[in-house]
Amino acid sequence: MLMRKDIHNSNIPVRCMSCEIRHKGVCGALSAEELLMLSAHTRLVNYQSGDELAGEKMPAESYATVIRGVVKLTKRLEDGRQQIVGLQFAPDLLGRLNANENAVSVEAASDVNLCRIPKAALERMVKSNTALAERLMAQALRELDEARDWMVTLGRKTAAEKVASFLLLIATHLDPETVGEKRRFELPLSRADIADFLGLTVETVSRQLSKLRTDGVISIVANRHIEVPKLSKLKACCGS
Repeated sequence: MLMRKDIHNSNIPVRCMSCEIRHKGVCGALSAEELLMLSAHTRLVNYQSGDELAGEKMPAESYATVIRGVVKLTKRLEDGRQQIVGLQFAPDLLGRLNANENAVSVEAASDVNLCRIPKAALERMVKSNTALAERLMAQALRELDEARDWMVTLGRKTAAEKVASFLLLIATHLDPETVGEKRRFELPLSRADIADFLGLTVETVSRQLSKLRTDGVISIVANRHIEVPKLSKLKACCGS
């Protein structure tokens, strides 16, 4: 059954009209008719921090657009050790196109809102929509560029530069629409997860956060609430 249409624009489903990231994510490449068709299969789901969204090497059954929140991607070794290999934010699409199984484990790093899309429905639409295919390719290439940049961060930067780079990543991706020098955000990862992501110890992460606070680069409230008075000052600490 198709969704009720909005009274002001009969071609756009109500759910899509109220979506904050519709024009920025994959749906920005769809026509009103395609949105209406896809909305018959999608569903909005909410997850709490720590919930598993998909398991590594499990069958891939759907894709999902991140509406709000932060998702972490992890790889696990046979002996149980794991590594956080990436973070995804709105309006990223979760899932690798045409993959039969998940290459990584996917977990909610914060409370997360997703729009789930059945695998077959999106893949059919990609075959007939060049703009959608190009948008998905652009996201894949952006993630590749970011992964290469992060390799430099992990392999060559100092501990202080790594922590600053992580904070800059969160400050600029959590709400990309924010403008100006000032940023406020909640850390989506625990200090243990930040240490895992950066290849540092928890003590080193805490020490570098304290140093950034002492230097006036950030303010820390209640352990996880971060305020950045000047984004340019934080960028200067990133070593790039």
